[in-house]
Amino acid sequence: MIATFTDFGGNGPYLGQVRAVLHQQAPGVAVVDLFPDLPAYNVQAAAYLLPAYSQYLPRGCVCLCVVDPGVGSDRAAVAVQADGRWYVGPDNGLLSQVVRRASSVTAFEITWRPAGLSASFHGRDLFAPVCAMLAGGESVPGQPIDSQALLSADWPADLCEVVYIDHYGNAVTGLRAQQLSPRSCIEIAGVRCERRRTFSEAGSQRPFWYANANGLVEIAVANRSAAAVLNLAIGDAFEVTLA
Repeated sequence: MIATFTDFGGNGPYLGQVRAVLHQQAPGVAVVDLFPDLPAYNVQAAAYLLPAYSQYLPRGCVCLCVVDPGVGSDRAAVAVQADGRWYVGPDNGLLSQVVRRASSVTAFEITWRPAGLSASFHGRDLFAPVCAMLAGGESVPGQPIDSQALLSADWPADLCEVVYIDHYGNAVTGLRAQQLSPRSCIEIAGVRCERRRTFSEAGSQRPFWYANANGLVEIAVANRSAAAVLNLAIGDAFEVTLA
């Protein structure tokens, strides 16, 4: 299986072009667009979403990871094998939290380049072909590197910011719920949010936080858009306190 994690969005030609390359070069391999709308240009936000949303993929899955505002620059291309899954993408911090949280990691710099490499679409021209190689059982076309070099030293283990707003207006954060206690409260946009286990338990229209299905803290309002109610945007920070 190949899973795509990109900021390409569901509209326009970009994701379709990447899928066409994958189908051509890895025929018969299932391709799943697991996260096609990562926050545009926001490498840090995507880095905290990636390990949370890839953790349920089967071992051996190859993840094509592209949030790459520096495409065409001298940033390296890398492949990381973390806890049995492959992650292929730019060396710009995107894979940093995958590396940080994995118990077993090997990393490579991709040195292979195709003959027709565009300056602005490495997702299609470089990363997709390498993902197809790995899905077909080939070795990484590159050389081993120290995985610790992929960490972004100034990024924390957990990020107390909104990193994604979903279709319902729920605000996903970069903080793992296991880091909090049931008594923890979140203060964001001047509002104090207590923990609720489910939306039905929340009951009222008051904002609350809960542990989402992927283990991240999420801020919500039952039957309403928390982003609209609290005027939230990606990058908004919050504080954690005790009730």
